[in-house]
Amino acid sequence: MIRLVCLAIGYAFGLIQTSYIIGRLHGIDIREYGSGNAGTTNMIRTLGTKLGLITFIGDFLKSFLAVILVGILFGKNHADILPILKLYAGAGAIIAHDFPFYLNFKGGKGVAASAGLVAAFDPLIFAVALSSFILVSVITKYVSAGSLVCYAVFFLMTLFMGMIGRFHMTAPHLIELYVIAFALTVLCWWQHRANISRLIAGTESKTHLFGHKE
Repeated sequence: MIRLVCLAIGYAFGLIQTSYIIGRLHGIDIREYGSGNAGTTNMIRTLGTKLGLITFIGDFLKSFLAVILVGILFGKNHADILPILKLYAGAGAIIAHDFPFYLNFKGGKGVAASAGLVAAFDPLIFAVALSSFILVSVITKYVSAGSLVCYAVFFLMTLFMGMIGRFHMTAPHLIELYVIAFALTVLCWWQHRANISRLIAGTESKTHLFGHKE
């Protein structure tokens, strides 16, 4: 039951669609432009880097705050499974972001929301994953490639940290943690399936994180 509560908390936060709100304030539905994705990269390409950054911050904060809230609410009474509960909260935010019911389940791909989750979940994992994202995105100019690598690093780091005892949980609980992290990774890669096809075909659009697109 407590897991469903945490999932619901995250879901409520995740329904705040930053790019859609910003787009409407500028007279457009962001999902009708560019890639059709309600996320940071499409906002950068459509309305510029400044609004793209605001979009990222908004999507980052909704999952970050959901995870922090769960930590505050259940940190004392459920300390033995708190890392799991945090992932459930983040998962709820990502699901709501990707598939908002009031927008016909057409949202974003969950990258910024995932960043907020990881930052609140484990700062060390976040630092390593973020470094991999920046490195790959800057070198290749493919934000999608950076996102895919970043999520893979998140999953691998979660496995590693669990094995060295960072989460202080029993083996069954660690397995549950790994399953959630793996499911989130699969969801991210599935949401990027079109990008993966374009990367393989060499037709993916390049995006400079701090400038123009190609």
